[in-house]
Amino acid sequence: MKEIKFDGRYPSVDDLRDRAIKKIPKFAFEYLDGGCNNDVNLIKNTKEIRDVELIPSYLDQHLGSDMKTELFGHIYDAPFGVAPVGLQGLMWPNAPEILAQSAFEHNIPFILSTVTTSSIEKIGEITQGKAWFQLYYPADEQVRLDILDRAWAAGYRVLVILCDVPTFGFRPRDIRNGLAMPPKMSLNNIIQILKRPEWALRTLKYGQPNFETLRPYMPKNLDLAQLGKFMDDTFSGRLTQERIKPIRDKWKGKLVLKGVANERDAEGAISLGLDGLIVSNHGGRQLDAGESTLMPMKRIVQQYGDQIKVMMDSGLREGPDIARCLASGAEFTFLGRSFMYGVAALGEKGGDHTISLLKVQLQQVMEQCGCATTTDLKNHLKE
Repeated sequence: MKEIKFDGRYPSVDDLRDRAIKKIPKFAFEYLDGGCNNDVNLIKNTKEIRDVELIPSYLDQHLGSDMKTELFGHIYDAPFGVAPVGLQGLMWPNAPEILAQSAFEHNIPFILSTVTTSSIEKIGEITQGKAWFQLYYPADEQVRLDILDRAWAAGYRVLVILCDVPTFGFRPRDIRNGLAMPPKMSLNNIIQILKRPEWALRTLKYGQPNFETLRPYMPKNLDLAQLGKFMDDTFSGRLTQERIKPIRDKWKGKLVLKGVANERDAEGAISLGLDGLIVSNHGGRQLDAGESTLMPMKRIVQQYGDQIKVMMDSGLREGPDIARCLASGAEFTFLGRSFMYGVAALGEKGGDHTISLLKVQLQQVMEQCGCATTTDLKNHLKE
């Protein structure tokens, strides 16, 4: 078991966020930090999680708390993992490798996004095949089949398919910043980079970030307009039940649907023989007029929790948030921004620090409430 030790100068995720603002260019921070449209759903996600209250038991006998959690046949050391995040290497060079290594050492799952900046093979090697892979649905069948074959060959046994990006979110900050891969070199963005010399030097060291998993399928020497068209053409259309069926037939490992936001889609996933759901609204980055993640998660657990593994992301930031979501019915949770704040703030040490911090925070809540295991948190939910 990895030793749990964190940097006492940054005892909260807010501390990491404050430092991250000072470490990375504004266009990269705003991509990480922002939601879509007016950030209504981004703010509501965390607020409604934090409206959940737990009731402690102080006079009952308590012999200690154990965070270990079984999921898909593997016993993880904590009930949370690293959510998939796109463009990680843009926010901090080598970020996916840092987080994958830390997750592996702490025995929690790391989910690699199709559109992040490290390859299937590299992360598979770092995690000895223990990582999960998130598939953005490629319209081209040969690309799709090849990506699935590569993931299986690299040892991945949990595949996460994403359903909540039938169109890309409307994100005013990114539009103003001209965000692209590679970053648009406007005068404003160049000035931002010059103000962040450590970020700039590390980017030179590790190279310009790119979509490494997609590199074999991309024409060479694309300009920004051509790259945008390639991404639009490659990931066009909805992930319908008809598109999921052949993936379920091909993939012999565990298959999880991410982005579920209502009971009807949950029922569809069950009918297709999927193994798990991650109830999510993409961190508030897709539909500003939607519900928070917590509310549909609670309804889905109540109706279908005995038929499929129900997990959750979007809105969780700290250990008490993890406890609140587990108490509300989630079997497992994932966090994205918290880990990216950690890496942006502390570089190579950011992954280990953030995981350790979340473990300590969650352990404290469990001890305070008198929970022997994470499943006991449900018994302390204030209805």
